[in-house]
Amino acid sequence: MSTKLSIGVYAYEHTEALFDGRVAVGGVDATFETAPLVSDIFRRAVEGHYDLAEFGLTYFLRTLDLDDAPFLALPILPNRNFRDSAIFVNTASGIVKPQGLAGRTVGEFALYGHDGGIWSKGILADEYGVTPDQCRWVIGGTNHPLPAFGWVPQPVPDGVDVRHAEGGQTLGAMLESGEIDALISVDVPQAVLDGSPKVARLFPDYEAVERDYYRRTGIFPPMHIIAIRRELAHRSVLARAVYDAFTQAKELAQRKYLDDAAKQHMSVITPWFSTLFEGNRRLLGDDWWPYGVAANRKAIDTFLRYHHEQGLSKQKLRCEDIFVPELLDT
Repeated sequence: MSTKLSIGVYAYEHTEALFDGRVAVGGVDATFETAPLVSDIFRRAVEGHYDLAEFGLTYFLRTLDLDDAPFLALPILPNRNFRDSAIFVNTASGIVKPQGLAGRTVGEFALYGHDGGIWSKGILADEYGVTPDQCRWVIGGTNHPLPAFGWVPQPVPDGVDVRHAEGGQTLGAMLESGEIDALISVDVPQAVLDGSPKVARLFPDYEAVERDYYRRTGIFPPMHIIAIRRELAHRSVLARAVYDAFTQAKELAQRKYLDDAAKQHMSVITPWFSTLFEGNRRLLGDDWWPYGVAANRKAIDTFLRYHHEQGLSKQKLRCEDIFVPELLDT
């Protein structure tokens, strides 16, 4: 009789084949669930709703410092994004380069140390010498008020000034009004979407900056992993079956783009998409969204270093500390 599993994951194009049944988890009766907000999946996982679930890396890592850490990770990375595009400034602030963030009040989406924020802060420190303790931080929602997440540990290191936005305030509105000088956010402020001259990206040429970062480092920043409850993690056949299924679903999505290149991506409604795809393929290769430990070790170890340096993990961890041992060979 097959094992029953509940799996929570966002409905990406590279997980679509899991939801529609084109790809099955071998030997498992798997039920896939999603949610309008990916953070709702994180919360429901913490509350015990799922056997396996997509987790923001920081949300997962924070659970490892609990007395009875409930999860281990599978080297499946369903969400990743370059981060220089996610730093916004008030145009009247005079901030025109990263070093100008020092001494300023900076908003951060959701919590102190959201996944995108950890990457941004780490890169700002490594490449520009701007460390989190040099700024004042305001936490909240970008375009909608967002209460503090009470379901996950929220450590704040000594010497860092952090407060939560009050009442119905949004960080996007605070940025546009000048109440905060800058914002690090996975969500794009509405002012930017509306074309307001009061808000701009810190890096107007962010694509060139991000491509240069990849050329130099080989890192395409991962945001999320798949977490498995520890009582299931020792079942190596199960963990491998889940890993293989997610990999197959992801490869189906990639194969569509690779095959469609021969027809100039006529199935895609974005004009000039083939030119973008060709450039990405030259830079990132045919597996531009890799799963497994080997292809992601440098990126994951970098995030683990940032997480510790920013006071969010008690110890500096390695891949061997977070992933199911049976999948360290992937």
